[in-house]
Amino acid sequence: MKLNLVDSVYYAVITMATVGYGDYTPHTGIQKIFATTLAIGGVALLAFVFNIMLTNFQDKMSKYSQGAKKMKAITGMKDYYIICGLGRVGKVVFNELNQRNQNVIIIEKDKEKCKTIEESQNVVIINDDAIEDDLIAKLAGEKCQSVIICTGDDVNNVFIVLTIRETNPDAWIVTRASKLDNIKRLRKAGADKIVSPEIIGGEDLYYESTRPHILRITVKHEVNHIYDEFKTIVKHGCTLENIEYHLPGIETPLIREIKTMKLHEGRKFQDRIDTHKEYRIALENLYRTVNLVHSHLISGPDKATLNKLLKDLEKEEEVIGVNLTNREIAEITSKEIKHG
Repeated sequence: MKLNLVDSVYYAVITMATVGYGDYTPHTGIQKIFATTLAIGGVALLAFVFNIMLTNFQDKMSKYSQGAKKMKAITGMKDYYIICGLGRVGKVVFNELNQRNQNVIIIEKDKEKCKTIEESQNVVIINDDAIEDDLIAKLAGEKCQSVIICTGDDVNNVFIVLTIRETNPDAWIVTRASKLDNIKRLRKAGADKIVSPEIIGGEDLYYESTRPHILRITVKHEVNHIYDEFKTIVKHGCTLENIEYHLPGIETPLIREIKTMKLHEGRKFQDRIDTHKEYRIALENLYRTVNLVHSHLISGPDKATLNKLLKDLEKEEEVIGVNLTNREIAEITSKEIKHG
């Protein structure tokens, strides 16, 4: 078009920017350079604004999509536990639940902490603040086995308890108390159990949260029946937490921690008894010392399952009692001494 450099750049930019020539057309070189700069800046500004709008829209759609997937996963769960706060105590509780293949919903506002736990079929992580969203009140319904509040702020804990209790009067709520002075406040707010890490650790917090679903059964049987009993426990999807051996007339039992629901571990134990004579003799001596009386602490997914387990065990062995205190068991074993 036989234009000079300034005119060539000017017409090229105006055309590509779809600005057009308008009512006022620049004539001098300075005017054309100014119009060119303005056109480029305007297009860049519009592109920047549209990019922000598009990014925000994509983020919201992604968040909505992820939220919908999480809610779908939660809906598909038969039952679950809710953990609020994924600090050191919260992780201990999560590990205890995860080892027992329980469904867990974690609510944590810190995105980096959420990344430390991998989501799975049994684990749903919600990156949100439990005190700002009423989602926790909706989740703490009939399918919720227990709400475990592990945040390090007692004020937040009180607020979460109040939020849940307002719409779910029957929810089982266990909360952490960072300060012993706040235990009464949390109890008044509606917490069923308050646990202070200063007194007991995260494992005890787990036991308190599953209190409605723990069975202590006192039985009497020989060493040869150990594996059959364990198979019955595993068949119902329950966990053998520990075995308590009751010395006659003594309240405090000898406790052996087990914490397993895996059949191969029971088989391994039985193989050890069968292949190591000295091990069998030692175990039989222990059983004779306690007159075959011992207790099992068993955790299960719900009360109905534990009731079915109890009925099956009653068919297989002599059940002395359920959820007896150490004193009651000591009285029973004392009578056995007298009869002996």
